[in-house]
Parts: sequence; C-alpha cells; structure tokens
Amino acid sequence: MTFPVPARPYPFPFAPGRTALVVIDMQRDFIEKGGFGDSLGNDVTRLEAIIPTTAKLIDLFRRKKWPVVHTREAHLPDLSDCPPSKISRGDAPLKIGEKGAMGRLLVRGEPGNQIVDPLKPIAGETVIDKPGKGMFWNTDIQSILDNKGVTHLVFAGVTTEVCVQTSMREANDRGYECLLIEDATESYFPEFKRMAIEMIVAQGGIVGWATPFAELEAAVTQALAHA
Repeated sequence: MTFPVPARPYPFPFAPGRTALVVIDMQRDFIEKGGFGDSLGNDVTRLEAIIPTTAKLIDLFRRKKWPVVHTREAHLPDLSDCPPSKISRGDAPLKIGEKGAMGRLLVRGEPGNQIVDPLKPIAGETVIDKPGKGMFWNTDIQSILDNKGVTHLVFAGVTTEVCVQTSMREANDRGYECLLIEDATESYFPEFKRMAIEMIVAQGGIVGWATPFAELEAAVTQALAHA
C-alpha cells in the first residue's frame, strides 16, 4: 500500500513500513562553531537553522515506528580510510584529522564527530560512519536496509549539494525511491542548495522527489488517520 505525498515533480508514492528516514551528517563538525565547516570559513548558522524541522521529521518517523538512519562523515583515527587527496583539499587552517576546538576533525569518537544533541539517535536507530560523501561507499547500509525490507527513502541533512545529493544518487542507482525534505536540508551556499534540488527533480525526477516537511506531515496524518 502506498499513498501520495505532494511533491515535485509529481506526487511521491510513500510506502508505510517500507520507508526509512535518512538523516545525513547532522554532526557538530558541520553544524557548530569550531567544527570542520567553520574552519573552512562557512556560516554554520545556516545549517543550524534546520535543526527544529529535522527534529520534527525524526519525531514523525519515531511515532510511526518507521526506521531512522543517521550518518556521520567519520574517519578512522589513523586516517587509513581517508585518501590523501581528501585530506589535502582546500586552504583551510585545519584539515581532516587535525585538532580543532572539538577534537580531531571528522575522526570517529571525537566530540565534534557526534550528532548534535537535539537530533541524537535513540536505541534501535541505525548510525552509519561513512568515510565518503555518499552513504553506501565502504559501509554496510545496503544490507541493513535490505534486512528491514526498505524500498523507499526520505532524506534530510547536510550539505544538500554534497553528501545529501551524493547519497540520493547512490540510492537511486540501487533502485530506491527517494524523497528530499526541502526545509530539513541545507547548504552553506543558498544557490548550491537551490540548484541541487533542481537537479534532483529535473527530467521527471531523475534522482528523486522534493517537498517541504509540512506536505509530508499532512499526507501521513490524512492517510493514516484511522490506521
């Protein structure tokens, strides 16, 4: 059974029981002052602003007992899973693995690598440490989703044009139907977010669908009012 969620480029076929929420990289390193994003000279308050909507989205899935997946861009302490080209990229004062205000940047177990407090995972939710931008490369997320019978994915998180879009494209290539929640994703650059969403929904939804949280919430409430 599916029900339609108003979205672009046309209604998304939401499948209760077969849909998981994926929250990409809502970690302190990207969201808070002193983290990796801040060290690159970005305005992290843009990303912080989506926390309330993302929290409501997570709560909706928790109340319905639908699967929730959290990802973190995270590397092993010895950086053996981080290619030199990634470490050396950019001209920021601090690079991946170096010590910042919240510990070593983008390293597993460090304070800055943890998901922000308002969105912290609860018992039973999946947390994936991904060494790449996409959530499938060098992780076991495929088998986890398969074991849960998931065929549809709802996406939130940061940043829209990098890790979120990459993960959506990976998921699309693997046959998942993907919906992006527009006000639960963000970029340091407004134009990048806008263009990423346009690329996702172009050509009949070549990568997936996009909609505001209010549309999803209303559709779920109406469709499952008597469930």
